[in-house]
Amino acid sequence: MAILAVNAGSSTLKFSIHTLQDGAVQPSVLTGCIQGLEPGGAPVLDWTFQGQKKNLPLPATAGDPFDEALRSLSELLTRKSSIPDIQVIAHRVVHGGRDYSASVRVTEDVLNRLAQLNSLAPLHQPHNLQGIRAFQKAFPATPQVACFDTAFHATLPEVDYSFALTQSLAEQGVRRYGFHGLSYQYIMGVLQQRSTQAGGRVLMAHLGNGASLCAALDGRSRATTMGFSALDGLMMGTRSGSLDAGVLLYLMEQGWDHGRLQTLLYKQSGLLGVSGISADMRRLRADGSASAQRAIDLFTHRVVRESGALAACLGGLDVLAFSGGIGEHDSVLRAHVCERLGWMGVQIDPLLNQQASGNEVLAIHQPDSRVEVWVVPTDEGRVAAQEAAGLI
Repeated sequence: MAILAVNAGSSTLKFSIHTLQDGAVQPSVLTGCIQGLEPGGAPVLDWTFQGQKKNLPLPATAGDPFDEALRSLSELLTRKSSIPDIQVIAHRVVHGGRDYSASVRVTEDVLNRLAQLNSLAPLHQPHNLQGIRAFQKAFPATPQVACFDTAFHATLPEVDYSFALTQSLAEQGVRRYGFHGLSYQYIMGVLQQRSTQAGGRVLMAHLGNGASLCAALDGRSRATTMGFSALDGLMMGTRSGSLDAGVLLYLMEQGWDHGRLQTLLYKQSGLLGVSGISADMRRLRADGSASAQRAIDLFTHRVVRESGALAACLGGLDVLAFSGGIGEHDSVLRAHVCERLGWMGVQIDPLLNQQASGNEVLAIHQPDSRVEVWVVPTDEGRVAAQEAAGLI
């Protein structure tokens, strides 16, 4: 049995193929990404199979760019004779809302319910659902499963997921949900295999273009920085993170409408907005300007500040894990965060920290550190595949 795991975005389609062995999903046998799917883009299919990397420019199309992309992907899968037939397709879906706290097989009713959450994750949800519909069309006989980033946080206690708003709004589903759950589920599984302390107080940091923290106890989410939408909490690549609601009221008084506010908060803030240069941490590190450093410093400060808050929710800390594009690859960021969390007993080995490059799971703490520190390259596709295997 083979499972195709899919993460459809606005301009990219990431995918991986996993096989089952004794009921357990194995590491991917093929990974790839189709880029340039935005209108007017130049689509390219990249994939890695049996240690070989290849890419294939795709013809532009006047119709839905996903159609040509999936036709090419289907041809790729069928001509690789060493890959078993795809039995199920697992899709990452950012928001499950109140209705879905576990993975589900996709139906038309499911898609309609999920579409009602588009405004809560406009950078992700509409594209996740567009990807599902495109795969339904390309693989009509293959079961499709939706796997939710919010599901891992279904264990949040009421005191953490509640807002200080009227009960009528709470009954409408206005509450904290949390995101990056597939990533946190994977990280937690790895830590539980590697560390005897992973059953205790664990803080996981998924730091990338989207960024959040998750505090876990006994392997379950107890608090997280993202909330009702994927805007809350940490500063991100282009998203603001936590913001005084009074700022929005002020901007509305200045004549800003919904569309302009949404663009500001989701696409023009964060590292990009503060620096005026880029949302890419690597580019900011290389830039060296005062504005680039200001953005880096603010990003680091927000991680430290929210780490302290979540550690307080746990009553201390036993394990700290970094993941995501920045968390896995930026050793300077890890060093600065851990230095400022030293009061909790966090001590890392500078050499091990430099060696951690996102290619393997690596412990980077000193032997006498009261808190274990790990770098865990995440694999959301593998988690989605395992969820789909268990369901189907």
